[in-house]
Amino acid sequence: MVRLGPAGQGLRRIAAPLAVLPLLFACSGSDGASAEPSGAAASDIDEAAASSEFWTPEPGTDWQWQLLGTVDTSIDVPVYDIDGFENDADVVAELHDAGRRVICYISVGAWEDWRPDAGEFPEEILGEPNGWPGERWLDIRALDVLEPLMAARFDMCAERGYDAIEPDNVDNFANETGFDISADDQLAFNRMIADLAHERGLSVGLKNDLEQIPELVDDFDFAVNEECFEWEECEALTPFIEAGKAVFHVEYNVPTEEFCPTTTALGLSSMLKSYDLDVWRETCPV
Repeated sequence: MVRLGPAGQGLRRIAAPLAVLPLLFACSGSDGASAEPSGAAASDIDEAAASSEFWTPEPGTDWQWQLLGTVDTSIDVPVYDIDGFENDADVVAELHDAGRRVICYISVGAWEDWRPDAGEFPEEILGEPNGWPGERWLDIRALDVLEPLMAARFDMCAERGYDAIEPDNVDNFANETGFDISADDQLAFNRMIADLAHERGLSVGLKNDLEQIPELVDDFDFAVNEECFEWEECEALTPFIEAGKAVFHVEYNVPTEEFCPTTTALGLSSMLKSYDLDVWRETCPV
């Protein structure tokens, strides 16, 4: 999962090294081709997507993910995923005017001390540091406390015109949080997050949490994944593809020529990004 800290750096897992080696690839602004998904007929996918009440991006939909710096709105892709706090309605409107859908990145399972609402989180629900400066895990069992806080954040996304939510840090049960969080606690929290988004007319994506995809695929409208190729787990995402829902996927340490043949064949919307999640991107070859 990306845990966006003050420096804007991302990391998938606490267990992974925090030191980031520079990527030795040339910058690329080219757009990748949409892959034909495997595991489901195109007609089945179209029918599944059409049945959703909310915006449901199709498998293979190209995208840009930028959480650091001023958003470059010129990249020719149909979907942007950007920081919800840092980008106001003007940025969203500019992307909409260019025909883009816009996803609002919000951390929901970890506390970030630089966010404007950080003081509203009670100390008793703040857990262990999650590996990034200024961040601590949240006790997601405290649904009565977290629900209004997350509702207010999602209200902000809706008021700024976003189309969807990317809720980050939704696998607390699999990490050392300082709390006794079970898989069932995680399911309850993640479904609350999905419901809060849908109540505001927003689509919502499941971020990582691969273990719970079978239980949660019907609650979410797309998926966002980091490094499934490096961790040899991309096939776990096929329930989303088979349901006609996009899987927005990035790798950080693997060249495109290594992961693209596998991930595009599975129907994933794949690209290479730097850990900074800045403008730079390298897409899978056409």
